[in-house]
Amino acid sequence: MTATPSDEIRHRIENSVSWITLNRPEAMNALTWDQRERVIALLADATADPTVRAVVISATGKGFCAGADLRGGGPSTGPNTGPSTGPTAGGDRIAGDVSRMIRLGAQRLITAVLDCEKPVIAAVNGTAAGIGAHLALACDLVIAAEQARFIEVFVRRGLVPDGGGAYLLPRLLGPQKAKELMFFGDAVPAEDAARLGLVNKVVPADELQETARAWAERLAQGPTRALALTKQLVNASLDGDRASALAAEATAQELNMTTADANEGVASFVERRTPKYLGR
Repeated sequence: MTATPSDEIRHRIENSVSWITLNRPEAMNALTWDQRERVIALLADATADPTVRAVVISATGKGFCAGADLRGGGPSTGPNTGPSTGPTAGGDRIAGDVSRMIRLGAQRLITAVLDCEKPVIAAVNGTAAGIGAHLALACDLVIAAEQARFIEVFVRRGLVPDGGGAYLLPRLLGPQKAKELMFFGDAVPAEDAARLGLVNKVVPADELQETARAWAERLAQGPTRALALTKQLVNASLDGDRASALAAEATAQELNMTTADANEGVASFVERRTPKYLGR
């Protein structure tokens, strides 16, 4: 019996947290075209749904995500078509096919994480390779099980990193260390990833889901709009100059002060009580 996209991506909303779970354990959760599109849609839904206030991306089995599934591409025609068996699949390529595939595929996935207006946590249970590593590292917070590994696998296949890898890694590590990981393609164990700043927290495997739950539910009780604006400011600061960053900060504070949560935060401070944020 063939699995459907809904089987291969599990989804639930619980305590204001959207749980997105990759569910192809037999393939180490290598992403198919359908799975990728489903994750992108769920992230857009999380942004639009006021009842969702945090997101967790997790996976079943021993691997988090082994990268793109090169054996099972997308539709046979159209702008989102993916390779079915590798670089020579489908006969001769037309100039522009590959760049279009990357723009509308892997890059859209990573952008969906970066642009999601709710905080996104990656709960990395095992190997995160290629686009799977970038999916995790694009998240706002990364929690990894002790056995997790991060691999810039592209060089092993003679490929250039895609899915925003050459954008993400230098911002997390600096250019020299990013080049080392991308040039050699060595596996980075979870503890080393934490030391380098790729991972926020490393936990035993049996504590991963509960730790992700605790962090996500804590975020879901926070001032949702302030968190969204903070995420935008931090992400944009890495690309802009100081004047632009300070102007964006002032604008964000102006916008945030119109929210109920900002008023509640100030009132609770004055009244010396714990704030009760509603996410609006």
